[in-house]
Amino acid sequence: MDIRLKKYSHSMITKLIVFIFMLACFSGVIHAIGNLVSVNDGEVGIVFEDNFFHSKSFVGESEILISDLTRLLEKYKSEEHILKGGTINKDELRNEEQNLFFDYQLESKSYNPNLREVENYEKFKVEYADKISDLKDQMIKGDLREYHFLLENIEAVDGPLYYASDGVNVYTNSTMNDKQQFKGYPSYMVFEGYKSDIYPKEIEASKYLNRITMELDEWGSENHAIYVAFPRKFLDSKISEWKENKVSATKGFYLLLGFSAGFILSFFYLALVNGRKFFKDKELRLHTVDKLYIDLNILLCIGLITLWLIILEFLELPSNLHWVIPITIPFSAACFLLILSMVRHLKNRTFFKHTLIYQLIKGLIRFVRNVYDSGNVGVKTVLIVIGYPLLIALTFFMFPITIGIAAWFALKKVKSFKAIKDGVERIKNGELHHSIDIGGKGEFASLAANINSITDGLKNAVDNELKSERLKTELITNVSHDIRTPLTSIITYVDLLKKEKDLSKIAEYTEVLDQKSKRLKFLTDDLFEAAKASSGNIPVHLEKIDIVSLIAQGLGEVSEKIEELGLEFRFNHPNDKVFVTADGKLLWRSIENVLSNIFKYALKGSRVYIHIEELEREILLTFKNISAYELNISADELMERFKRGDESRSSQGSGLGLSIAQSLINIQKGKFMIQIDGDLFKSIIYIPKHHKK
Repeated sequence: MDIRLKKYSHSMITKLIVFIFMLACFSGVIHAIGNLVSVNDGEVGIVFEDNFFHSKSFVGESEILISDLTRLLEKYKSEEHILKGGTINKDELRNEEQNLFFDYQLESKSYNPNLREVENYEKFKVEYADKISDLKDQMIKGDLREYHFLLENIEAVDGPLYYASDGVNVYTNSTMNDKQQFKGYPSYMVFEGYKSDIYPKEIEASKYLNRITMELDEWGSENHAIYVAFPRKFLDSKISEWKENKVSATKGFYLLLGFSAGFILSFFYLALVNGRKFFKDKELRLHTVDKLYIDLNILLCIGLITLWLIILEFLELPSNLHWVIPITIPFSAACFLLILSMVRHLKNRTFFKHTLIYQLIKGLIRFVRNVYDSGNVGVKTVLIVIGYPLLIALTFFMFPITIGIAAWFALKKVKSFKAIKDGVERIKNGELHHSIDIGGKGEFASLAANINSITDGLKNAVDNELKSERLKTELITNVSHDIRTPLTSIITYVDLLKKEKDLSKIAEYTEVLDQKSKRLKFLTDDLFEAAKASSGNIPVHLEKIDIVSLIAQGLGEVSEKIEELGLEFRFNHPNDKVFVTADGKLLWRSIENVLSNIFKYALKGSRVYIHIEELEREILLTFKNISAYELNISADELMERFKRGDESRSSQGSGLGLSIAQSLINIQKGKFMIQIDGDLFKSIIYIPKHHKK
């Protein structure tokens, strides 16, 4: 019975039946995918949604509307505002003028590359005066087109009722202008300034809601207000439509799972029994189709798939979905026959050997080896047989020309050698910016390129050394300044203490000495910690850490400081737990330094944003705050040690916090950087995501 089963399992009839079943399942998979795309735009997530107010469909009803209203209030305001040039800033105008200057460089005959750019720019202003004056008008026309496009969008809204105002301009499709009137509807969204009121409350649990709230977080005025209400009739219609789509999508999803399982199992079975009469058969039997080279096989598969996709695109799916299966079956049958042929070659260990490229390279190597193995006589014979007739044919009746070409070629090589020799001499004498240019190809050109690479390396090394020396000088200057200040105070008050008799004065001087000594200890501790962190001489214990819980717990610990400064923290993070691979103590020390920097330099009473975003391999942690001081230095300078946001150095920080945070993040295999945009200060941390082993 067991032997019969083995024979039956590997019989041609069985394989043919399974092959047909596999084609049917594959066609079912494609058809199910087409159904899912046609229903709810391929959004499979609707299958797992249990509430209309949690769905993407509900948020989509108001996402575009609120986005358009926000753009109207924030940027365009009114047609009069646009015509006055209120939507155009100097940077945009400057960029457009710069683009026009680039066109002048490429197209104008007046442009002279030998002149300075300033002189060319003056000529450009004269020649392109009319076009420059038209730039602002063109930008205003573009904004007007966008403004009217947004107006058409919101006027076409049918169902939701809305009211939007910035205190001057109003956009609405109803007679209501009070939020209480909007709150009388079964569902509404009310946004006033930086506050929001959404009903029903189930909407706040929707993972899609942040598409709306994140855009509203960037509002620049508390006078802005947007009210959106959803009438009962509209909601009932959308809920009914959502339920129908959910039923259809669920059915399609389960069909997709079933067909996928059938396809995978049948393909796995065919791959297993392919080319063998029974499971332990050591001899693999190839077929006629297996004579086709593998690389040609692959190209043929790609061609069939491309043609199949073109035909499906031509049918304008999903309107003609019933044509998918009849078209898919013949193409998939041909492709899977070719794929199973490649599987047989894999099992036979001839996948790479049975390629046309391999055979051509093998034949060439065999020819060269035969010539080489024949010895010097054979090589000379081949050169004479092939080269002598060619030489005679080329030089017959023009021997002097051949000699001239040889002399020219030799002279060119001598010049190349001399150029390399002179270039090396100049570089040796200190001209590190000199580049050897001999042009062409060959060994001399390769040698010159290698020497230029060495020169570039030397130049970079010198530049880095100069930068390092500058940083060392600034470090010494800043350290001396910060340490000398409390030290000078200590010396002064010690001298006063020696002469003072009044006990109250002595107590006052002692208090000052205590403060200054603590300040001096704080500076030396930070300096020591910065040295350890930059050297990497700190033990690191990487472990799985919930970054959301770590920050939430940390913010709780500094809540008193936050309330004291009047700061408002906005913590945005995924609903699920987010795990990173890091050292808990070092990671919190880095975050603590960033928070400390915020407490020292953030504008009192402002908002602080903390965002956590999951990337493919990393977790992105961003801190944003408004600086109380004018940030008139670059991000690179601010990252240097003993640098502070206030150049007067009047604050109590050491200037080492961000540098220490950067070093600690680096030794945890992460990245730390800062960005400055006006008075907006961003601290950005990339930490490796924890992956299950």
